[in-house]
Amino acid sequence: MEEKESVLITQGRYVASAVKKEQYPETERPEIVFIGRSNVGKSSLINSLTRVRNLARVSAQPGKTQTINFYEVGLKWREEERRKIFYLVDLPGYGYARTGKEQRKIWAKFIEEYLLTSPRLLFVCQLIDIRHEPMASDCDMFQWLVEHHIPVLVVATKADKIGKNARQKNIAQIRRRFGVPDLSVLPYSSLKNEGRSDLLDVIGDSLIE
Repeated sequence: MEEKESVLITQGRYVASAVKKEQYPETERPEIVFIGRSNVGKSSLINSLTRVRNLARVSAQPGKTQTINFYEVGLKWREEERRKIFYLVDLPGYGYARTGKEQRKIWAKFIEEYLLTSPRLLFVCQLIDIRHEPMASDCDMFQWLVEHHIPVLVVATKADKIGKNARQKNIAQIRRRFGVPDLSVLPYSSLKNEGRSDLLDVIGDSLIE
């Protein structure tokens, strides 16, 4: 698997947690954002992508990430001198009922502010659990990103949990729910690192443009 990858991760480290602008990292870098419902497998995907164990803390308790977390990630292209460093930005999970209404409002406000004002945001990876039909909060988030002209890539997590046929059926369901028949959906398995090289290629391309 490793041999086929054209984009390689050279480093991954935690840089900062923020709930307001003043706490964002001082060094400006291109930003790629991860967002999704609580328990969609965001932390596992970050650890799989960077190959740094426990870089993002995997919690059994949904709604654990309550800050915007910045990770500095370095990558290089195989057989090339070119290298890039970017921030992988992990946003709090949305749609978790046990968080109080007021707390959710505060989260929504600082997440919205970040997404609308960050000058270096390249695109958002919206994570959807491939096993289940997208929920109203998933559809709302997707629509919101599209309406605000924020590029979004849908990543279907936990792809190893279902068979190939169910996978195709569920991807079609995501497209239908989001109202985009030709929507690009990238299946990903953090357990097997499936989809990793595809996602790295997308990230690499976005950093070159």
